[in-house]
Amino acid sequence: MITRLTVLYDAGCGLCRTARAWLASRAQLVPLEFVAAGSDEARRRYPALDAAETLADITVVADDGGVYTGDSAWIICLWALDGYRGLAARLSRPDLRPTARRVVEAAAALRRGRLDAYDRMREQGYGSDCGGTCDA
Repeated sequence: MITRLTVLYDAGCGLCRTARAWLASRAQLVPLEFVAAGSDEARRRYPALDAAETLADITVVADDGGVYTGDSAWIICLWALDGYRGLAARLSRPDLRPTARRVVEAAAALRRGRLDAYDRMREQGYGSDCGGTCDA
């Protein structure tokens, strides 16, 4: 049973710091601890994890040994928050998991300063049936 999660995040990234602050400001059913990815502390605690990979993509380590990255990491963070478990459960369903993955890809693209994930979503038809209300 998971009783604590450690979120490894890029402390040098403004988007990552904002996401960290948002997560930290919410009531938590499972405590979230935040450690800068690639830091000496992160390397000491998790020597088996590739520091470059943890800097490239959010990584969450559960106290039961589970390691989550990408959309799985965001879903487990939502699961840890009071009032967000229902959303986490919905996003983990097979029919909505691709949506969760696209949102995380878009955030990663913004983080890298590129819109390639957004462009891929548009190519896959996102916004094509909403009467133009989905256009950015």
